[in-house]
Amino acid sequence: MDIETLTNLLYIATIGLAISVAVLIDSRIRILHLKQKNYFLKRDRQRYAETIYASKDGYFAFIYPDEQIHDPQRLIQQRCSRRLAVMLDLKQGKNASFDDVLDVFYKEDAKKLKKYLALMQEDGIAFENTFDVKNLKKKIRVFGSRINGADGNLYCDMLWFRDLSAEQLKIEELEDNIKKQDLKIQTLQDLFDHLEVPLYVRNEKLEITAYNKYFQALLLKDGVPEATWQKISYDLAETALQTNQPQEQNIQVITDGKIRCFTVHETPFHNADELEKIGTVGYLVDMTTLDQVRRDFKTHQNAHLEVLSSLGSAFAIFNTKSELIFYNPALKDMFCLNAEMLDGKIKYASFLNALRSKRMLPEVSDFKAYKTQEEQMFTDLIEPRESLLHLPDGRTIRRHVAPHPNGLIFAYEDVSDKLAAERMISELMSVQKDILDKTSDAVLIFYPDGRLKTFNESYVKLFNADLSKLQNLPSASEVFDMQYPYFKKVENWENLKKHMSKHIFEICAKFQLERDDGTVLEARPAILADETVFVAYFEKR
Repeated sequence: MDIETLTNLLYIATIGLAISVAVLIDSRIRILHLKQKNYFLKRDRQRYAETIYASKDGYFAFIYPDEQIHDPQRLIQQRCSRRLAVMLDLKQGKNASFDDVLDVFYKEDAKKLKKYLALMQEDGIAFENTFDVKNLKKKIRVFGSRINGADGNLYCDMLWFRDLSAEQLKIEELEDNIKKQDLKIQTLQDLFDHLEVPLYVRNEKLEITAYNKYFQALLLKDGVPEATWQKISYDLAETALQTNQPQEQNIQVITDGKIRCFTVHETPFHNADELEKIGTVGYLVDMTTLDQVRRDFKTHQNAHLEVLSSLGSAFAIFNTKSELIFYNPALKDMFCLNAEMLDGKIKYASFLNALRSKRMLPEVSDFKAYKTQEEQMFTDLIEPRESLLHLPDGRTIRRHVAPHPNGLIFAYEDVSDKLAAERMISELMSVQKDILDKTSDAVLIFYPDGRLKTFNESYVKLFNADLSKLQNLPSASEVFDMQYPYFKKVENWENLKKHMSKHIFEICAKFQLERDDGTVLEARPAILADETVFVAYFEKR
């Protein structure tokens, strides 16, 4: 082989080596690109898978073989997600079959779900429905959908499972709250409708937006408000909004041919959601009965004052502000007061000053304290109070103070003569008692009704009577029973008592009594001028 041939061969070998090296390098580059592309494909696949796994919904997939290529996967693959296995508490976990899924549902629901799946697999019909899980008390929303590729290749049929338990609880809670609110609203409406008070609400434009049944019956005639009330209440509502203060006014409304008196109230209120909007709440208070009572009271009061004016006793009425609002002529005469002063609504403190200046009050060391104590009655007195006023001129005035609808009423009565007479009677009674006690004969005096009025010491000694019992003024029968220890030998004590009572109170005739100790007594009854019965016992010798 010559040198030229070797050179050519070497050249050819060099070229072939260069080509091989270039092919090798190109292959290596292609392999690197394919590996890189495969890496990114795997990474994206993992990302998509993890994204699906992160979903709050579980899924069950029916994955079909690829029809566009010679796919080694010949059968439909079933795949259960981890989330679904946990959601339905599937014992097989990710390896659970669709039959395992159907087993957690009630029989009818399982049939329905199986039918939905068949329609989706045969005709690609999507579905959505809610089912109950038997043992977990859960509600599961199932969504069925078919997934196709852009080239029309069928990828899979997916069943998505969403746990509605939390949402359902929230929905039930909201529904329960709605029911409670509806009940509360209905209760309030029933309350308002059953109140016999016309109630209504105005908005910021003073339009009536709500009212109760009593308002409708009383103030709406064929849907039109009663004219008098409408104008007055509208003006009150307008003033209430301008001043932000409640307003009220008395009106008269003709209903069913009768005049009725009402007090209209309009009270402003702020809307809780829109504080810049102010409306009013209105209501009417029926004052018809009260108005009639006031009229009747005024009539009776005037009649009462006329009676007081004609009485001989002195009367004065002071109102709650301690001002004199009424007096009768007897008051002016009793205390020698000036009518002009009394007519000027004089205060009680000034009234006391006037009485003191005329020496018509008891002498006291601290008049200021006395006056303060007197004025305290206007706040403290709740029950009638009576007292005696001993005046410097020797008169005694009985004062009666009592609560009055307008304040306090004072009644003054000169009891000087009465007290003098009572003292005289008391003295006479005392003298009479002394005379009786010094009489040797035993004496009893009974009231006409048979109750003991008095007795003397001789009677106590004669029958050794219980003094404390006699002082309690017992009946005649009880007095006779005290004598029984001296008549124990009497066969029928009750008959003897009747005999004594009849002779003393009926025929007023004397009779004799023989005691167990042999003492013979003669009882002599007599009726006195005051119809009391006097009985004297004499011991016969």
